[in-house]
Amino acid sequence: MLKHGILGLLNYGKMTGYEIMTVFRDSLSFFWHAQTSQIYRELQTLEKSGWIQSARIEQESRPDKNLLSITRDGKKELARWLKDDGLKSVIRSPLMMKTFFRGECSIDENIEFFKNLPEQNSVFPEGCKKADLLINEYQKNVPDRMKTLYWKFTMDFGLMYEKMLRKWCKNCIRELEEFKHGNTAD
Repeated sequence: MLKHGILGLLNYGKMTGYEIMTVFRDSLSFFWHAQTSQIYRELQTLEKSGWIQSARIEQESRPDKNLLSITRDGKKELARWLKDDGLKSVIRSPLMMKTFFRGECSIDENIEFFKNLPEQNSVFPEGCKKADLLINEYQKNVPDRMKTLYWKFTMDFGLMYEKMLRKWCKNCIRELEEFKHGNTAD
């Protein structure tokens, strides 16, 4: 999945590895996490696959840099992946795994857990306004506004997810409080 995210970014234009990392951090990291080492390892794999190519750019006062671009085969792979309807949204959530086993903790610990959860798991830890500003900034580099509309869709999903997470945590706290005080239907 990471390789397709990188191909998607390079489809917008040529970038260095550092620029890919920066754009990834400012946009895709809201819903897909990758370490710097993973991105650079994936860049090597993509180049070996013939989906991207690099050109060495000499600089006088700085170290040389590699400018990466998507190849024709890379564009075909990106299009194939985008059209693949067989992808399922399988939830692999450390949060849900941890929640499933929280019965091993005290009710008070769990109430505290659910109180802190929305802020600790925010899709937009620096605020959705910053995310919106970043999207607007990156839109300047993409002439086709229709493409950037999908960035908004992604941000909308993040906002709805955060709203759902907050509501879910409140419900969990309410049920734990009821259980703690013996107000259960059992």
